Amino acid sequence: MSPPIVTPVEAMSRAIELARRGIGFVEPNPAVGAVLVADDGRVLREGWHERFGGPHAEVMALAAAGSSTRDATLYVTLEPCCHFGQTPPCSRAVIAAGIRRVVVATVDPAAHVNGGGIAELRAAGIDVEVGLMACEARRLIAPFAKLMTTGLPWVHAKWAMTLDGKIASKTGSSRWITNDASREIVHQLRGRMDAILVGVGTVLADDPALTARPPGPRTPTRIVLDSSARAPLESQLVRTARETPTIVVTTVHADADRCSALRTAGVQVLMIESDSSGHPDLEILLTELGRQRLTNVFVEGGGQVLGAFFARNLIDEVHAFIAPKLIGGADAASPLMGEGRTDMREALSLEDATVKSLDGDVYLHGWTARA
Repeated sequence: MSPPIVTPVEAMSRAIELARRGIGFVEPNPAVGAVLVADDGRVLREGWHERFGGPHAEVMALAAAGSSTRDATLYVTLEPCCHFGQTPPCSRAVIAAGIRRVVVATVDPAAHVNGGGIAELRAAGIDVEVGLMACEARRLIAPFAKLMTTGLPWVHAKWAMTLDGKIASKTGSSRWITNDASREIVHQLRGRMDAILVGVGTVLADDPALTARPPGPRTPTRIVLDSSARAPLESQLVRTARETPTIVVTTVHADADRCSALRTAGVQVLMIESDSSGHPDLEILLTELGRQRLTNVFVEGGGQVLGAFFARNLIDEVHAFIAPKLIGGADAASPLMGEGRTDMREALSLEDATVKSLDGDVYLHGWTARA
């Protein structure tokens, strides 16, 4: 069978599709895809950034194409890098391959690139076009872009709730709100995160493991917001801290002996300044996680923790799982506790929201307008 003939949009769409395969494997690098196309529109070869430290998408495609790259067009979701990092500069590999034209979806926002790769290609006489499917490509690299430009990780907010908006009954009962299909998606999401964050109330109520089952491409660090270091030494998180990285985030109000016991058990105790309510300051925490180059942080709750992130406009992406169940109760917890917004005009809107049916449950996923 001869290679397919593609239009420019089809070629870039395929590059974006390929790039998604790297999510969870390449962070803190961006997910990138590339497609090589001959003058007659035939697809020559394709590639994507498969793992952190490995060859980038352009190099993978060029290596697969061999000598057939001369005068070809390279479609790539992100500007080729022009610096030495884990790998040599992709811009030089593109130039050496004799590529005639490069179509770039979006510019690399990292300060050490940010147009430098495009300028290098143009200086070598290569025709460079920028902006084809730029919105889709920027959405793809949004967590990377945020880390590069602000130093902060991308914050995913996740909750499971009943149809009437409850994440637990008035007695705290929450197992299980959603079905097996929903929980399978949650574990898939966990497996591509750098960290999973909950409050100590969730630890005390549910004794969660906060792991991806089965394991995904990443092993997320478990993070517990725990102002007074109340996390039980016999909890699953503490007992498994030597196998799976675990951080208890606390404040100066925490008991020193409790902190020492947690450290002895293998837990990293991170003491940071408190906010006006006496809880760990979330902005300071995110700054520290960004310093550690964590790209994606999965905030799973409970309602007070999610509400605190919401109140401070720190949520970038939402994963809401809704079960066709009703539980009622004025005292039953909702996903976003706290004061909330006072006017519907202040509501936080989701963009590009998608809705998926999961054996009766509904999975609603979208990005906040601020993201």
